[in-house]
Amino acid sequence: MNLAVAEAQGCALKAKDFSSGAHPIWCPGCGDFGVLAALERALALLGRPPHEVVLVSGIGCSSRLPGYMNCYGFHGVHGRALATATGLKLARPDLEVIALGGDGDGFSIGGNHFIHTCRRNVDMLYIVMDNRVYGMTKGQPSPTTESDWDSELIPGGSRLPPFNPVAMAVTAGATFVARGYSGDPQGLAELIVAGSKWPGFAFVEVLSPCVTFRPEEFEWKRKVRHDGVLVENDRGAAVSAALSDDGFSLGILFRGKGPRVDHQPPTTTLAAIEEQFLLPSPDMA
Repeated sequence: MNLAVAEAQGCALKAKDFSSGAHPIWCPGCGDFGVLAALERALALLGRPPHEVVLVSGIGCSSRLPGYMNCYGFHGVHGRALATATGLKLARPDLEVIALGGDGDGFSIGGNHFIHTCRRNVDMLYIVMDNRVYGMTKGQPSPTTESDWDSELIPGGSRLPPFNPVAMAVTAGATFVARGYSGDPQGLAELIVAGSKWPGFAFVEVLSPCVTFRPEEFEWKRKVRHDGVLVENDRGAAVSAALSDDGFSLGILFRGKGPRVDHQPPTTTLAAIEEQFLLPSPDMA
């Protein structure tokens, strides 16, 4: 359903129902404000009450987001958001589980978890706010930083090819891959809704400018295009499209099929497991 139509019809929940009331401490103009607004709007449209929603994050500017939302949240350690979210979703499949993070958190120290979460295809959503820089630790190049980005820390650039999150997600087995822009909160909210409803692992890369260390990213608003080509099921074609794209095409870029790891009811009880580890009493020794 289109967000404007849903709001006109009077949804039971409103975006403000998901606001914690805490004031974000992001830099003025940070793209993550737009992601926060989009997420609040999307959750209202999904209709799940706050106590049925869990946000899991790692470390970084964007990973502070659960503290600004009125729902359950888990602020974990660097790069481990997906591992935590996977365990939570498998243990409590009734909950709406959304993992959040940035490009450094998700694609550097968390890169291994990203690959294998795509492969497992657990039914949850992963939103990565990609600003192509380590913002919280003062401007080092991240995995997605352009190879020629010049800075005081890396004069002349890293000379390393940037990591391509969309191509990797498709290659590793994700069944829903999309890209949004923080400057378009309504369009981003619609992608979040679509990803949340998808029956498998959904990945949404969000172009979210860092105005402090990369002010040139203000120009992204002129570069983004709502012309992303949706590829259905053909992973080869989707990877080829991702590799040839300049990284500014928005929309759902891939949907496909794949085996899914789901919740398995326990075959034993906790008491039975504990009994296996009991030590004999002194009287029995």
